Amino acid sequence: MHKEIIHTTEAPSPIGPYSQAVKAGNMLYISGQIAINPDSGELVLSSIENETHQVMANLNAILRSQGLDFVHVVKSSIFLKDMDDFAKINQIYGEYFKETPPARETIQVARLPKDVNVEISVIAVYEAH
Repeated sequence: MHKEIIHTTEAPSPIGPYSQAVKAGNMLYISGQIAINPDSGELVLSSIENETHQVMANLNAILRSQGLDFVHVVKSSIFLKDMDDFAKINQIYGEYFKETPPARETIQVARLPKDVNVEISVIAVYEAH
């Protein structure tokens, strides 16, 4: 199996031994993104809404670097620090998946990297040529 490591400067660089994304066959596996502004390197934690928009912007930047967008996403995983934030996060998330939303799970976890409130990973499919 051939795998290609994907990296774009439009999204935050990994903060550990992992890749922003990996392309394998016609699949793109994007690592969990947190609300790091790629220009400043600072966390966007002013509100759960702003935090979620930054996470989605980071995912979008990686998708765009491959000529994809949210329509190509077939699976997502949302990790929340507090399930009480679910409704707000879900509303923002839904703005990015207006048609044909992907399969998904949402999980409350004890702690996330850099003590953020939300992390989202996705799997996308390249269209067959």
